[in-house]
Amino acid sequence: MRLAFKLLHTRYRVDDIDRSVRFYTDVLGLQEIRRSQSPRGSILVFLKAPESDETIELCSFPASGPVNVQPDLTHLAFQVDSLEEFGRHLAAKSIAYSDGPHMKPDGSGFAFIDAPEGYEIELIQRVPGAPRGTTP
Repeated sequence: MRLAFKLLHTRYRVDDIDRSVRFYTDVLGLQEIRRSQSPRGSILVFLKAPESDETIELCSFPASGPVNVQPDLTHLAFQVDSLEEFGRHLAAKSIAYSDGPHMKPDGSGFAFIDAPEGYEIELIQRVPGAPRGTTP
């Protein structure tokens, strides 16, 4: 028997699907790869980072009430080439880091921004040549 062997997607419920899709595509550069409606009426949008296999599923299900994200509940982490350059990209969209950037002497670092419902998004700058899966 084969146990769970591959992560396929992670779901985040959102209040305003269009606003959230715009955030993930315009701010983070993710690609919308599929949109559908579930049998119970949820609107589902799957997004993917250009160099990732896993997807993020955004789900809008108004019947369950408004989304209330608790502080430090969960976050998504994305690699960026440069936190400084990404910060300029954010500023052009009137967005600021909510925490950081925090840089290390080796040139790696991390920072956070908040998605529309309050989910934290971690942005990681790795040292060139660092093994995949390492964090600063």
